[in-house]
Parts: sequence; C-alpha cells; structure tokens
Amino acid sequence: MSETQAETVTLVVRHQVRSNHVPRYEAWLRRIIATASQCPGHLGVDVVRSRQPGVAQFTCVLRFARLQQLQNWLDSEQRQQLIAEVEPLLRAGDQLEIAQDKAFWFVPDSAQAPPPRWKQSCVTFLVILPLSLLVPLLWQPLFQRIPWFGGYLPSNVLITLSIVLLVVYLFMPMATRLFAAWLSPATDEDLP
Repeated sequence: MSETQAETVTLVVRHQVRSNHVPRYEAWLRRIIATASQCPGHLGVDVVRSRQPGVAQFTCVLRFARLQQLQNWLDSEQRQQLIAEVEPLLRAGDQLEIAQDKAFWFVPDSAQAPPPRWKQSCVTFLVILPLSLLVPLLWQPLFQRIPWFGGYLPSNVLITLSIVLLVVYLFMPMATRLFAAWLSPATDEDLP
C-alpha cells in the first residue's frame, strides 16, 4: 500500500441551511469547493443533500492525502473567511468530523428515528382490526360456492394474504400519511 493510501484523511462537514437561504448557500458551496480543490493534497469532494421541514442538510465529504494538508486547509485564511460569510445562513454552525481512513461511512443527521413502537402499534391495530373483521366476510361467498376454499388452511391463506396485501400496499400508506404529524417528532419553525 502506498504512503498516500495509508495516510488519507476524510473531513466531513455538515451544514444545516435554512430553506429560504438554500440558493445562496449552494452558490457559496460551489465557491468553497473550488477553493478547496486548489489546496495541496486535496483528493476530491462529495456532497450529499437531504431535506427536513424548514431546513436542508448538506454533508460534504472531503478527502486529503495527509492529515497536515487537511489541517492546513482548516486553518487557512480563505476557509475562515468563507465560513464567516456563510454562518448567517446556517442553523447549527459549521460541524466538522475528521476520520483518518480513506473510506468513510455515515448516516445523515437528517435521518429521522422511527416513531415509538407504541405509536406504530396503535396505527397498525387501527388498520388491521377492521380488515380482520371485514375480509373474512368478503371471502364467504367464494367459500360457500367452492367448499374446498372454505377449508381451514386454504381459507386462512386467502384471508391472511388479502389482509397483508391490503395493509402493505393500500391502507398502511394512507394511515401513515393521515397520522404523520402524530408519528413524527415536532420540528422547530424556520427562522428568517
């Protein structure tokens, strides 16, 4: 393995940008990426954008050949000026993380935690209960017409399959949209 591969470092920069400032931020981001690319040891940058209500999350992953070259970029006057310029557009400041590895895995901060299980259980119960009462009644005419389908195993397979397909593809998506505000954590209102 070459010396460069062994020492490659990754800088992860996370910025939460107020939604009304995204176009200005994106113009600024193009400038800072161009400036960083001129630094010695710069190996490339990737940008991942995600969205939450009222805020856009930008995660920039910069790679440098050596830790000292990354530190020179972080301490540079150019970067300090650019960060000072963008601060008013950010919700939570300039968040940095350094990993001394060529490969870097991350989960965006914007990834929401699932709702509490008790809330998931309530919505699931509200969807499945009516179906478990209604679907067997809808299959009754077929079971009476063709007695073989009315047997224990075939009838349970048809009823269960019907309920699962209706829940997954039709009713659960509607229910999660209907209860979205209750299932999701409250978000702060975006400040101007």
